[in-house]
Amino acid sequence: MEEVTPREGQERVRQGALLLDVREPDEYREVHAEGARLMPLSTFEEQYAQLGQEQPIVVICRSGARSARAAQYLLDRGYDAVNLQGGTLAWEADGLPVERGDA
Repeated sequence: MEEVTPREGQERVRQGALLLDVREPDEYREVHAEGARLMPLSTFEEQYAQLGQEQPIVVICRSGARSARAAQYLLDRGYDAVNLQGGTLAWEADGLPVERGDA
């Protein structure tokens, strides 16, 4: 599975990729990468089919572990998905835009 840095992930989003946050709603409300769509890992297997296979996906979580599982799950089902190294912690540490609350 391919892993990308926060800046590489942001560039992929600029080019049309979906930024998919797989943390739980309370974590997402606390802070999330700007524009990220929430799909908690706890319900991921029931919801992933809502994602279009035509759009690349950058998967993000808090630190990169849960998103790696979700990205691999998507790859195994024919999706174009990458994992964002370091997750939201690295995204925010790099000074990339974040949002707080429900988006």
